[in-house]
Amino acid sequence: MFSAAPTPRRVLPPARAAAETDRTEATAGPSGGPEGAEPPSPQAGSRNPFFDNAKYLAIVLVAMGHSWEPLTDGSRAAEAFYMTVYTFHMPAFIIISGYFSRSFDMRKDRLQRLVTGVAVPYVLFETAYAFFKRWADNDPGQPISLLDPWFLTWFLIALFIWRLTTPLWQIVRWPIPLAVAIAVLASVSPDIGDDLDLQRVLQFLPFFVLGLSLRAEHFAMVQRRAVRIASVPLFAAALVMAYWAAPRMTSAWFYHRDSAQELGTTWWIGAVMTLALFGCSVVLTACFFSWVPTRRTWFTVLGAGTLYGYLLHGFLAKGSRFWGWFDDYAWLHTPLGEIAVTLIAGAVVTALCTPPVRKVFRFAMEPTMAWAFRKDPADTARARVSS
Repeated sequence: MFSAAPTPRRVLPPARAAAETDRTEATAGPSGGPEGAEPPSPQAGSRNPFFDNAKYLAIVLVAMGHSWEPLTDGSRAAEAFYMTVYTFHMPAFIIISGYFSRSFDMRKDRLQRLVTGVAVPYVLFETAYAFFKRWADNDPGQPISLLDPWFLTWFLIALFIWRLTTPLWQIVRWPIPLAVAIAVLASVSPDIGDDLDLQRVLQFLPFFVLGLSLRAEHFAMVQRRAVRIASVPLFAAALVMAYWAAPRMTSAWFYHRDSAQELGTTWWIGAVMTLALFGCSVVLTACFFSWVPTRRTWFTVLGAGTLYGYLLHGFLAKGSRFWGWFDDYAWLHTPLGEIAVTLIAGAVVTALCTPPVRKVFRFAMEPTMAWAFRKDPADTARARVSS
């Protein structure tokens, strides 16, 4: 993405140039250069540790947030932490997803990866979750519906839709304001319904489009020391505000799955809340990114397995509710119990992101499925050129 002083070099053949572009797009990002300097691009084919670190930390916060949900009714502090984390953990994940979707077009190999890496896991886990609920919740009537995502699978169908629309966002003049306007309109439209969880698809859309619009230097900007320092009082203020708001508003606003009318308020309040939450989410996400390490750490390797941790921890998160663990063990609602639940959630999702787990479940998360696609003579020629 960034080049040194211009020097003559051999022009790549078209197929190889496209491959180089793919690798650069996939690995670009901050690499911990001097403050205010443009981060150099990693070597082709390498993974940028910043993004793996960010994805791992975000998925840990997702799991912790799910573990706090049963505690929020009896603990104002738990509700405050819950609302604060929900302000930025999924927006951070979605922004990164948008950033890595910048090179997406309708090329055959990219469409194949969209099917195998997003659509297939969606179908498999939507089905698996339905059977799990039938068994664990003693609910034999739980339907298997690919049109009505259940629990965590909404993110997969949303990512599928967002990525397909990427070429459109790259040709409009003001993509972010347009995406925000669509989110506002969705938040005041109660007739959208539950099909494909379109409320979430549309209300979270601005974060994906924001990711599409970002460049490596933007991530470098939030890594500056001044931003790190400013993030501390900002997070403290967010917690104080959340503590004040906990008994006064519903945390359902942070799920972005309902219209304002469905949350029992007027349309104009829905529009204001959508804009306000978008602004708060962007600020806190920038603060979160400012503290993400840019170097390799012990958990960097786990960033490649965050989809595994995301989808697999859902069985335990829902199972703990179905089996009444939070009702049977009152000590979980004490401060010590809340800390224990938090640590357990972090440990479980960490284990689910490890290479051994990925190896076992790769058939469901990253299937190759070469048998399902037609062979294109151009693919053979591209492979020869790239080798």
